[in-house]
Amino acid sequence: MARRPTVYDVAELAGVSIATVSFTFSRPERVKAETRDAVLAAADSVGYVPSASARGLARGRTGAIGLYAFDYLLEPSVPGTPALEPARATRLFPLYSDEVQRGVQLECRARGLALMLGSGRQPDQRPAVIDVAGRVDGLIAFAGAAAPASLQQVARRIPVVELGGLVRGQGMHTVLVDNGESMAELTRHLVSVHGIRTAAYLGDLGTPEFTARWEGFERTLLEAGLVPRGRMASAPGDDRSTVEALERVLAEGLPDAIVCSTDQEALVVLDELAARGLRAPDDVLVTGFDGIVAASLADPPLTTVVQPMEHVGRRAVEILVAALDGEGTVPESDVLPSALRIGRSCGCS
Repeated sequence: MARRPTVYDVAELAGVSIATVSFTFSRPERVKAETRDAVLAAADSVGYVPSASARGLARGRTGAIGLYAFDYLLEPSVPGTPALEPARATRLFPLYSDEVQRGVQLECRARGLALMLGSGRQPDQRPAVIDVAGRVDGLIAFAGAAAPASLQQVARRIPVVELGGLVRGQGMHTVLVDNGESMAELTRHLVSVHGIRTAAYLGDLGTPEFTARWEGFERTLLEAGLVPRGRMASAPGDDRSTVEALERVLAEGLPDAIVCSTDQEALVVLDELAARGLRAPDDVLVTGFDGIVAASLADPPLTTVVQPMEHVGRRAVEILVAALDGEGTVPESDVLPSALRIGRSCGCS
């Protein structure tokens, strides 16, 4: 078997030091353009590909960040099945998790870091989480994607950022928006601008984010002297649960507004209302939360809370890098601003 080309071969051919070759691949901005071009040409000539594991051994790091997601958004595609209809495809992509992942990817690329993705069908799949964590320098996990005990175990070895989660110990951090106040602002808009007296809530309490949204909705109605109907269990990505929740709402009589914990659920509600000959906002006001692309493309466009999804992903990477580099005090919790986006689904023109 032919000998694998090494960094020494590239350095000799390009007439530079091995440190310069290393910087060309790991920190190209620190190398002059003409020198970088010479190194890349030499690498192409000999067929050299840098070894991430070798670089990692030299630095005591892998040079990679892990991102662990909860694989509940889409059922796996089956080879040979027809492609999704365009209207359906825009409802499924990009979602909150996709936009956050994009932010993680962009920040990793800017910092010369590799990104390893992992996911599981259930939050208690500890081997899957540990497998990813064992290959990276730091781990980002969506809230609810991994069991708290798994993340606490990982955090004893590497820094962990749980997006929208709770800080549970040393080495753990979180990036989130103020879900409770954001939902409260949306609910106040419905009460003060549209004068609603009755409102139904569709959502889950499976994560701290979702719990805070429900509490913000409930608190705001009570402060206005209104009594919430209660929460109808529904989960984003599980359309059947949302349809069943809406059926229970309608069985009690049409409220002034239906407030959904996510845009995904609100879009299902719009479809189901239309199938029953009802329409937002003429018959009932409908709102969502997250600000995904499909929310603005809906008919009518959704009133929703827009999260800075790309920024959430980027900030998570920044926190991990700061923790790894020991750069001063790293925040345990970083709350980013959200924005209320008014659409026609709440009755505004």
